[in-house]
Amino acid sequence: MSIIYVLIPIAIILVLVAIGVFFWAVKKNQFEDLDRQGHSILFDEDESKQKKSDPNNE
Repeated sequence: MSIIYVLIPIAIILVLVAIGVFFWAVKKNQFEDLDRQGHSILFDEDESKQKKSDPNNE
């Protein structure tokens, strides 16, 4: 029964840390553009820039 007195404060601290990390992420705009990372895997954004700067690709 005495383990409850240890586990409850640890659980409360972990919840407060998780809430703090969540609010930090929202403040730093981590959730603004959720689709960009998915599209960057499928589509190469640097392809058009590479064609313009590559002198051998004329």
